[in-house]
Amino acid sequence: MTKPVCLVTGAGRGIGAATAEELNQRGWRLALVSRTGSELQSVCARCAEAIAIEADITRSAEVERAVDATIAAFGRVDAAVNCAGSAPLAPIESTTDEQFRDAIDTNLAHVFYVTRALWPHFKRQKSGCIVNLSSFSSRDPFNGFGAYAAAKAGINLFSLVASREGAPHGIRVHVVAPGAVETQMLRQNFSEKVLPAQKTLAPSAVAKVIAQIVAGDLACTSGEIIWVHR
Repeated sequence: MTKPVCLVTGAGRGIGAATAEELNQRGWRLALVSRTGSELQSVCARCAEAIAIEADITRSAEVERAVDATIAAFGRVDAAVNCAGSAPLAPIESTTDEQFRDAIDTNLAHVFYVTRALWPHFKRQKSGCIVNLSSFSSRDPFNGFGAYAAAKAGINLFSLVASREGAPHGIRVHVVAPGAVETQMLRQNFSEKVLPAQKTLAPSAVAKVIAQIVAGDLACTSGEIIWVHR
């Protein structure tokens, strides 16, 4: 059988890169999307069958171009994992318009753009899987995570609606919401003194859960939030 294809956003580092490597080990072909081409090339080099697509996922036209490039390269797309994120840490009174919009666009709007772009392809195939990366912050955020938490909470409810709309067409939509994960994004906001490494998850641990979902092992959780924490 033809190897399945997965599009991964935020694939240059962190959970996105770990997800790409986990799916590669399971025999998936990959379309890796990020705003940073150099990081993508490094991840691609560690995968057997992968293409790098440098794109700004906060722009719907760029997302549509990434989906088109995936189908042009592989002839199909079976799943998407939306890992791209931005986590500004600022009190409400000092959060700028730009910070708020970037948090919403990077975390939430891009999930909508990817879902909308893939929907007609999945409907034609009568199958498809989308995994959206949320956060424990959507339930219990740190102070200063107003924009980030709002965006991640939006992902939870958008994914629930999408799962219900997709069910008649064989489309699954899942949410993975990890606690603190040892990534560059985390360490930009919190030092190890504030959040010790022994209290964080490895990106590979989250990637294994994502891979189980994509493979169909957790198909019954479509529409649900899977909380992953230590």
